[in-house]
Amino acid sequence: MKNLKYLYVLLISLIVLACSDSFVDVASEDENSEDFFKSEEDYQLALVAAYDYLQATSKFFQYAEIASDNTLCGGESATDSPYIQEIDDMIHTPIGQSNGGLRTMWQWMYEAVNRCNYIMEFQDNLDFPNKTSVIAQTRFLRAYFNFILVKWWGDVPMLVDKRIRYGDQFKDEVKRKPKTEVYALIEADLQFAAANLPYVQSETGRVTKGAAQALLGKVYLFQDKFDESAAVLEDLINNGPHRLLTSEEYPNMFERDWENNIESVFEIQYSDVDGGSYDCFQCLEGNYTVFFNGPREFVDASGKFDAGYSFNVPTQEVVDAFEDGDLRYETSILDIEQYIADNPGSSYNENAGYEQTGYFNRKLMARKGDLDRSDPALTNPDNYRAIRFADVLLMAAEALNRGGIDDTRAQNYLNQVRNRALLPSVATTGTNLLNDIYKERRVELVGEGHRFFDLVRTGRAAQEIDGFVAGKHEVFPIPIEEINLSGGILTQNPGY
Repeated sequence: MKNLKYLYVLLISLIVLACSDSFVDVASEDENSEDFFKSEEDYQLALVAAYDYLQATSKFFQYAEIASDNTLCGGESATDSPYIQEIDDMIHTPIGQSNGGLRTMWQWMYEAVNRCNYIMEFQDNLDFPNKTSVIAQTRFLRAYFNFILVKWWGDVPMLVDKRIRYGDQFKDEVKRKPKTEVYALIEADLQFAAANLPYVQSETGRVTKGAAQALLGKVYLFQDKFDESAAVLEDLINNGPHRLLTSEEYPNMFERDWENNIESVFEIQYSDVDGGSYDCFQCLEGNYTVFFNGPREFVDASGKFDAGYSFNVPTQEVVDAFEDGDLRYETSILDIEQYIADNPGSSYNENAGYEQTGYFNRKLMARKGDLDRSDPALTNPDNYRAIRFADVLLMAAEALNRGGIDDTRAQNYLNQVRNRALLPSVATTGTNLLNDIYKERRVELVGEGHRFFDLVRTGRAAQEIDGFVAGKHEVFPIPIEEINLSGGILTQNPGY
């Protein structure tokens, strides 16, 4: 069957979820929306439309990486994409430039949740052979989108098996729910998905049992539910089909022809279809983030890379976090001066960018030929490895250690990741082992958008991120327009 990457479509007219001004201003009533689900094909079409919003998340993990101490915003100048610059400097507010990026995230994720809830609202319309699978995939996607919302904003509005409709913005049911309730729904959705999906799907890109288990383990870890996290993650480790790529295979991890490899537990599919525009980023089929990375005015004589927009530049601190001999360094970090020295004839303009450190996020840089596309910023087909098996091993190690469950097993999982990177095993225990796990997560996952939330959930953000204010910056501001449109039903996060 076709790869799901090439099946993503926008079914706005079919499922009555047009682009809107606000998460509470979803498309008005349409007499056809109540009668859409009349066949299995209708459910499958609506499901693909829910999958489609995964592609809209390409900006989010870049914002999260820039919010952390791993990278600086970069760009062309101090006024280039100021909404990202403000997140980098921890001066984002509910209004002004920073609100532009945050508000679109809020809108898109509620549109995404609405697409899932549309299916759930009419799940009992009819029965068909693949119905359980459709519902399981839908519930995973709803959990994935809700997890983004609760990570970024904490307490958030939440409807279950029901769409937010026009006029609901004034109702108490769209008041922000305690994040414990949101997490409870996420857990239930992922438990159902894990129980009803196979480890291997016939279409590449479809959600699997392993993806549901991995995300559930992460959701438990975010709530310090260490026993539950360790149990589900170890079940995946011991019984699932995934493994680490070998040391010889690892340098290919983020290359296009190694997408959906055995280490990739959940991967967001992108294509080079020109499905969007600068006025409709949520319509994108391509990975918008890729072209933001990489040096400006870069000429690569080796024929490996194309130029980029010089955002998301690694700091010297994260470069120094790699141990000598770490196999991952050259796959993760492009040292531009060293690269030019190793590839005679290559060049770049070191003065063409802002906050340039001389390092670039190699995992997500445009490859040679990408500039030849119709719009290289909108049509890059590189997938995003949302959850890798290395992440699963490190999460299991953390849960086992922090839960006081078994440091020996925690060491084993940590050392599998280290040994693959050609680094020696560690024999630490207790707090020292935990610090080793934290350090390993940073270098293993650098550039992939996990660091900020790792620091927040473990209470280390204020000591590691410049400008971070404890009690405020753990979450982001609710866009002021959403509060105003709700007539005060929505409330603001503390400190904003």
